[in-house]
Amino acid sequence: MRKIPSLFWVSLFLLSPSFSVALDYSVITPRDSLKDGDTLSSTDHVFQLGFFSFDQEEQPQHRFLCLWYKQPFAVVWVANRNNPLYGTSGFLNLSARGDLQLFDGEHRALWSSSKSTRPAKNPYLKINCTGNLLLGDEEEAVLWQSFDDPMNTILAGMKLGKNFKTQQEWSLTSWKTLKDPSTGEYTLSLDTRGLPQLILRKKGDPSYSYRLGSWNGLSFTGAPAMGRENTLFNYKFTSSAQEVNYSWTPRRDIVSRLVLNNTGKLQRFIQSKQHEWFLANTAPEDECDYYSICGAYAVCGINSQNTPSCSCLQGFKPKSGRKWNISRGAGGCVHEVPTNCGKKDIFVRFPGMKLPDTSWSWYDSRNAMTLEDCKIKCSSNCSCTAYANTDIRDGGKGCLLWFGDLLDMREYASFGQDVYIRMGFAQKEFKGREKVGMVVGSVLGITFVLVIVFACYRKKIMKRYHGESLIKGIREEDMDVDLPILDIKTIYMATDDFSYINFLGRGGFGPVYKGKLEDGQEIAVKRLCENSGQGVVEFKNEVKLIAKLQHRNLVRLLGCCIQGEERMLIYEYMPNKSLDFFIFDERRRRELDWKKRSNIIYGIARGLLYLHQDSRLRIIHRDLKAGNVLLDNDMNPKISDFGLAKSFGGDQSESSTNRVVGTYGYMPPEYAIDGHFSVKSDVFSFGVLVLEIITGKTNRGFHHADHDLNLLGHVWKLWVEDRAIEVPEEDLLEETCVVSEILRCIHVALLCVQQKPEDRPNMASVVLMFGSDGSLPDPKQPGFFTNRNVPDVSSSLSRSVNLVSITMIQGR
Repeated sequence: MRKIPSLFWVSLFLLSPSFSVALDYSVITPRDSLKDGDTLSSTDHVFQLGFFSFDQEEQPQHRFLCLWYKQPFAVVWVANRNNPLYGTSGFLNLSARGDLQLFDGEHRALWSSSKSTRPAKNPYLKINCTGNLLLGDEEEAVLWQSFDDPMNTILAGMKLGKNFKTQQEWSLTSWKTLKDPSTGEYTLSLDTRGLPQLILRKKGDPSYSYRLGSWNGLSFTGAPAMGRENTLFNYKFTSSAQEVNYSWTPRRDIVSRLVLNNTGKLQRFIQSKQHEWFLANTAPEDECDYYSICGAYAVCGINSQNTPSCSCLQGFKPKSGRKWNISRGAGGCVHEVPTNCGKKDIFVRFPGMKLPDTSWSWYDSRNAMTLEDCKIKCSSNCSCTAYANTDIRDGGKGCLLWFGDLLDMREYASFGQDVYIRMGFAQKEFKGREKVGMVVGSVLGITFVLVIVFACYRKKIMKRYHGESLIKGIREEDMDVDLPILDIKTIYMATDDFSYINFLGRGGFGPVYKGKLEDGQEIAVKRLCENSGQGVVEFKNEVKLIAKLQHRNLVRLLGCCIQGEERMLIYEYMPNKSLDFFIFDERRRRELDWKKRSNIIYGIARGLLYLHQDSRLRIIHRDLKAGNVLLDNDMNPKISDFGLAKSFGGDQSESSTNRVVGTYGYMPPEYAIDGHFSVKSDVFSFGVLVLEIITGKTNRGFHHADHDLNLLGHVWKLWVEDRAIEVPEEDLLEETCVVSEILRCIHVALLCVQQKPEDRPNMASVVLMFGSDGSLPDPKQPGFFTNRNVPDVSSSLSRSVNLVSITMIQGR
């Protein structure tokens, strides 16, 4: 019998209907069909169009046609957001006429682009380098584009606004949830009543509204982040009789996206040099950003308790003192001296303001009027309550007038603009003192200027002396410290002027930036904030302690920079950031199998043992937490942030303080309540950290439907019920050979978090427990195992990366 060539069988297999090959298109024409598994890529391969399931666990069969960034992955547009495909039989088809349609397996249309007004000539579909999915033809006509149909994301070059001629609107609508891209509750749009302004609203809830404000030529008056980003982006605002819109483009080689998330927050993400998305800023930034929570003629400010407080503008008083005292801002404010159009009113300048709501305003659309013209126009109309420039560039131009009460204002320290408010003129009180006031005012003004000049000069001299004396103090107090002092210009060059691109995160005492020195060495720069709570003592403490410590599980200090009041610490760069970046993120912690997690646990234990016993100084860290454990290129842990550490000499290993510092959730009870700390304080923090690594949950942020216990209480409950196997993440239990190791780690952790410090093992015993198979004592009840044990001290808290760092609490 003659053999059939193998090529025949290959051909037969390729022609089989069950055989399919995933294709990656650069352009789609009417001859093509984009099937599930196929992709359409931009020419630079930054963007892709394809089919995707958002909820792989609960609804893996729900498929969506999405446009996304390839690396790092981020979905930026969804075609059928409210109409998911079921299964993988869907396909995208482009007709010869130029109609783009998405079909399911039964050829039912689930989504289509807008119908073309004329037949297209050789239509095509492609993604350009800005991420715009473009449907065009050979006559270079744009038949449809995704930039005209935004979802929850704005990319560079996209618009927000309205075309009055075509009635085309560009606005954002949030997703329903993180895993459900269907239409959510929040929208971001340009309100074109009066002077156009950007407003974030919640459907069906008029009390939830965030007004980013009107455009003043440089930014929106209620968006301070735009002022901070001026070196990164070009902002463009177009306003004409035909169209009003806002857009942005990057000034440098920056990749960014603006997202309205499912909780009503507007978030700016920027891609780092490590090709990861990091959150640059969020709006609303605080409660004062919400619409008019203080009422008319009042301003909102964040007080020392980090809560909003209301105050009337100067020259105004609460409309109802009783209501104002009962409920914050209730009733708003009214003029102390009523305005009287028949007599002479005055206009008082209020600088640094978020301009009031412009829904009922008039503005000079040509920006031709001066500020004096604006004042005259407002003065001549009894209903005009305030005026301002529409454009603050080049000294100010254009005119904006308000009619009615002034709502939704706040004061900024280094942002905002001037607004001039009509006030009643107390003529009898003022007339007799007008000339005297002018003379006295002139004398006081000159004196004030001279005092300011002298104070500035003295401050400059003192800053220089302060920096030099701090360096001298570090060197004189301990001659063993041999630490390089870097010049501030070197640090600015290394970090590119502390640009957003190099921002790594924020610790308890200030932001941390990545840098690269001239010799190519990568560094991490910890820049201490003036109001961070870390003073000269803490700074010197961290320099002296860590400069002497040498261990593979402690971060290495390379140098410091001190100039004036500027204080910076330069560390070795850790490419994998901190432990909390991985362990508390649902997606990233999957990268940490038990082998990696156990290596991290054992490494932290060895680092603490070195601090407590093996180093030249006996050191208590006092702020051990996931955010203070950095990970190197091989995921080896390194303990960092020694600003709160305490050193002892000889056999001393404990002390007391009335200044409790550290992070709630990691503090042992004897320290948080009585201020008593010892090496056993770090042991307690270590036990908490081990349980967090095993579960992927934070201690204080832990919630369970069946009880109000924190993570310690939850683990203890399962332990006494003989259900410890339920403590770790399910993914960790897939390897049955490691179950006994995990249970032993849980056992050791519970021994570390016992209520009484004398019951806890020291770190030498902990390391021995990890390295042996011997029996362990039964743990006793942990300390702080419910969320109600720790009093609310929000007035003294400063935000850390994940938890709350206490910087100054008086112990009892």
